[in-house]
Amino acid sequence: MKGITELQGQVDEWIQNHGVRYFNELTNMAQLTEEVGEVARIIARRYGEQSEKESDKTKDLGEELADVLFVVLCLANQTDTDLQAAFDRKMEAKTKRDHDRHHNNSKLK
Repeated sequence: MKGITELQGQVDEWIQNHGVRYFNELTNMAQLTEEVGEVARIIARRYGEQSEKESDKTKDLGEELADVLFVVLCLANQTDTDLQAAFDRKMEAKTKRDHDRHHNNSKLK
């Protein structure tokens, strides 16, 4: 399994070899919004209360989540964000903040 740093490198290599250059940050933000919308559509129809159209039944959730990840990695690369370090800090903060909160939440029992 690759770590986030390796994934950022893989995306950067792909951009250099196949993508010509990164889209600007605003374009990538718009793309991210579009891709998250596609994930939301699948989730709402497949797991939520909306009915799933025939054309939606062939949509691959994993592929759409991978599209989201690709754009997030692009944004991290072009803004010089070490996403692995940021993720590690986030997990540490969430662990300290949320461990007891979630264990004591009667809604999750």
